[in-house]
Amino acid sequence: MIRQLASVYLSIAVLSFAAFAGSPEIGKPAPEFKAVDVAGKTVTLSEYKGKIVVLEWTNPGCPFVQRHYKAGSLQALQQMAADQGAVWLTINSTNTEHRDHQTSEVFGKTYADWKSKHARLVMDAEGVVGKAYDAKTTPHLFVIDKNGVLVYNGAVDSDPRGNSEKRVHYVEDALKALAAGKEIGTHSTTPYGCSVKY
Repeated sequence: MIRQLASVYLSIAVLSFAAFAGSPEIGKPAPEFKAVDVAGKTVTLSEYKGKIVVLEWTNPGCPFVQRHYKAGSLQALQQMAADQGAVWLTINSTNTEHRDHQTSEVFGKTYADWKSKHARLVMDAEGVVGKAYDAKTTPHLFVIDKNGVLVYNGAVDSDPRGNSEKRVHYVEDALKALAAGKEIGTHSTTPYGCSVKY
């Protein structure tokens, strides 16, 4: 009986830790990760220590992602980040069994055709990186400052339908604030888009 209770408590502790580990906190170090890009090269967060890093969850089959890329809004943000010396990692956590899954070659070609300005395209078919960050939608963006601290988690902007003239550009504003050495106004928002296809 004692062993059974101990096993139950241990299971609860492990589940609680997993839940905590999957929900990174604003103001705390961003979770380290190790993945592979479309060229088959290893990607880690720590290799970009000292740089601002933007993580963009994507799925080329998602209408919300397609809308942003067809409008050029994400490419413009990616270019802005690059001009500031920031690193933009576009991550695909779509599992291999889902109809939207693309091989590395096809995934790379899709974003080349879209003229994406990312630094690297990251493959995460097992969802390890996505779950570490609790990425919920495509797109879902995270901004990490030069100290490796998570400073933004949420939507790219305040306009899910793409037709508002008064949209707030959350990620753009965060990058501008970091570049100017100022405090970010909005650290967390609710992301919108398609669910990540884990």
